[in-house]
Amino acid sequence: MGPLAGLRVIEMVGLGPGPFCGMLLADMGAEVLRVDRAQPGTPSSFCHDRGKRSIGVDLKNPEAVEVLFQLIERADAFYEVWRPGVAERLGVGPDECLARNPRLIYGRVTGYGQDGPWSRAAGHDIDYLALAGALEPLGREGQPPTPPINVLGDFAGGGMLLAFGIACAAFERERTGQGQVIDAAMVDGAALMMAPFYAGRASGGWGPRGTNMLDTGAPFYEVYETADEKWIAVGAIEPQFYVALLDGLGLAAEVAPAAQHDRAQWAPLKARFAAIFRTKTRDEWCAIFDGRDACVAPALDPVEAVSHPHHAARGTFVSPGGVPQPAPAPRFSRTPGAVGSPPTAAGSDTDGALAAWGFDPEDVARLRAAAAIV
Repeated sequence: MGPLAGLRVIEMVGLGPGPFCGMLLADMGAEVLRVDRAQPGTPSSFCHDRGKRSIGVDLKNPEAVEVLFQLIERADAFYEVWRPGVAERLGVGPDECLARNPRLIYGRVTGYGQDGPWSRAAGHDIDYLALAGALEPLGREGQPPTPPINVLGDFAGGGMLLAFGIACAAFERERTGQGQVIDAAMVDGAALMMAPFYAGRASGGWGPRGTNMLDTGAPFYEVYETADEKWIAVGAIEPQFYVALLDGLGLAAEVAPAAQHDRAQWAPLKARFAAIFRTKTRDEWCAIFDGRDACVAPALDPVEAVSHPHHAARGTFVSPGGVPQPAPAPRFSRTPGAVGSPPTAAGSDTDGALAAWGFDPEDVARLRAAAAIV
């Protein structure tokens, strides 16, 4: 039973940040009910759907809308991933839902937020990062900005932000007894993830893309190719780690550690490091740096990472249903999170879930006959 055990959450089906938010909540013990479209589905292999139950409803059917309202009356939180105005057109906006359940936490996750001139514009993760000023700084000097797949906007800036908001609102409700609406915009979340760098760029402390210590500008904070066309990550920022790096590379007698932050030496030194790293395989470099505090690690691909000894020892990954995926995090000493059931097909839990939420079998049968649910 995780720290959120007892929290009942309704998730409206959607892509990206919504399912990720629900996974985080379910991993921590919340009872997450996914409301899918009223059509039978094949079993989901999407790990973000783990630990949830699914019901299929047709929100174009007035009886189905009433089903959703009855669920909302029994829920602690409800969230949707629609564009602004869609929930209101369907009749399940914040005003209607909070009227039925004043304690409800109503979450909304969108790209550009619920207001502002861009609020109704179409977009994807890359667009939200771009507008937030979070995309332009990412990448190497002299090359275009590099989109970091959709982890920064969709998952960190959207789904995780919404999950944090729900947890905050649940804590506040313990004092006031009142629900509220959460406007989780991915453009806001992406900006939040980049908080230190806005001030850094404005003050001159952070330079253009790819020229800084932490964005591949420095030779001691970089990814290098090895002889077997794999990669090794170096993050030797502190002086003692830099000394250990030079020693492992065989450069202790040739490169002065005191000149570590001399930017005039960064480019030639990086070229030298790169040439040396290409002389051995990734495993050979791992053996050389094993036991040295040089902040050097193999750049594992997702398949390799699952079986790494450190992750095996900590249980970083689990395989519910035979699908490798990250285990719940963070870890709690008394109330650890856990992966519940593997992902199920859309609508496959309709009868059992509605029964668990207080619906009579006769009502379920009537709703099925009316095609309000599947």
